[in-house]
Amino acid sequence: MPVQAPLIRRARIADVRAIKRLVDSDAGRVLLEKNLITLYEDVQEFWVAEVEGTVVGCGALHVMWEDLAEIRTVTVDRSVRGRGIGHALVERLIDLAAELGLRRLFVLTFETEFFARHGFTEITGTPVPAEVYAEMRRSADTGVAEFLDLPFVKPNTLGNTRMLLHLTTDTTNTPDTANTARPCGEDAHDTQRR
Repeated sequence: MPVQAPLIRRARIADVRAIKRLVDSDAGRVLLEKNLITLYEDVQEFWVAEVEGTVVGCGALHVMWEDLAEIRTVTVDRSVRGRGIGHALVERLIDLAAELGLRRLFVLTFETEFFARHGFTEITGTPVPAEVYAEMRRSADTGVAEFLDLPFVKPNTLGNTRMLLHLTTDTTNTPDTANTARPCGEDAHDTQRR
């Protein structure tokens, strides 16, 4: 019997506890722990992969500046890894970033080969001008602090690689698919640090 293709869709409030379960299964290894309250507060940033009514993967897009966002908290249930679910989630988040008009995507990850397959390349430093850096320091978001490579988040970032993807954003002839759910493809490793 063939396995049902996962549906990639926006997360709903009812998905938050499943997202928490997925994050907890990799917390401390390749993901940072997330409090339940944080997941509820950030639910609008998340997309999920669903198979036969069960959430089996998640990922989030966090906008940090007018041209920059971070893909974070990408993880897939161990029982379905290797089926392309992580890749499908990341592709959807990249598409969403382009639809929003963003030009760059950042990831902080142990999974460099996985993200390199999506066009991400390793970077050093913080690729923003000084005035943007100063403004971004005002953010209370830990992920923004990690992007800025601030000293107080160094324990969170040890061993991780900073990667960036440059997008083309000409979506003038692209239909609005920001809320569209769709099936995913195949073949993935399916986890990421944040």
